[in-house]
This record gives sequence, C-alpha cells and structure tokens, in this order.
Amino acid sequence: MIASAKLSAAPQTWLDLGCGSGTFTVALAELLPNGSRVMGIDRNAQQLPEQSANGVNISFIRADFTADMEVENFDGVLMANSLHYIPNQSQFLDLLISRMDQNPQFLFIEYDTDAANPWVPYPITYVKMEQLFADKNMTVTKIGERPSLYGGRKMYAAQAL
Repeated sequence: MIASAKLSAAPQTWLDLGCGSGTFTVALAELLPNGSRVMGIDRNAQQLPEQSANGVNISFIRADFTADMEVENFDGVLMANSLHYIPNQSQFLDLLISRMDQNPQFLFIEYDTDAANPWVPYPITYVKMEQLFADKNMTVTKIGERPSLYGGRKMYAAQAL
C-alpha cells in the first residue's frame, strides 16, 4: 500500500515506529534511493536485514517509541498500524516534527474506523488524519485502501507532507 508514496530522490533517513518483524521497514527501504537509511524501532527484539535489495541501510533500535524514543535529525516517519496506540496523537506528532529535519514527511497505514477496541485503542479515521495534519499546515493524501481482514473495516495508507 505504500508503493504509491511520492518520495524524494535524495538520500533520506526514515524511522519505522512499531516496526514489528520489519515487513513495512523493508518495503519502505525498497522505495528509497541508495544512500538512504531506515531505522526500525520496536519494544520487542527484532531481526531485520542490514540492507535492502537496492542498497538502503536498515538498522534496529529496541525502544518503546511511545515513551523513550530519543532519535533526532530524520526526514520521515512510517507508522504502520501504530499511531492508534498513541492517546494524544497531535502532541506526539508535534514531538516528532520538532525532531525532524526540514520538510517532514509521514507514511501511515491505519484502520478507517472511529470504534475503539483492545487492538485499536485510539482509532484515527482518514478524515481525522486530514484534520490532524491540517492543524500542522501539512496535507494528507490517501495513497491506497483495502478491506481489513478483521471485521470488514477498511484500512488506508496515507502520506502527509
């Protein structure tokens, strides 16, 4: 779903917050130009490849991105099914933006629902995502959607610039 994202041709540093096994970490790395770097961050130990097929460096940081992430000077953030774990999403995004280099960019994959449950405690619909970033003078573009395997809801991928 993130393959439609429009990314700069210049080398970049990205974070994948809540990277899990690295599925989206590697997918992002394959979209970035050679010389780029992706850091997967997760509270559980993960074994990520050190490099993507196109030469992008991949590293792993074991940390709880909701509490103790101390990374600065990065260009973009990928959050695949992880923003919905943040109670104050606006404040969290402000913190990320303050630590980013110029022209912050985000990629998200989320459930398009406003119904909370144990697995999606703080849901963020696409409309809510648009409002959240409008308050930060950024534009959100939906780059894909598909039905979820869980409960008939839709999932969407979006880019914020």
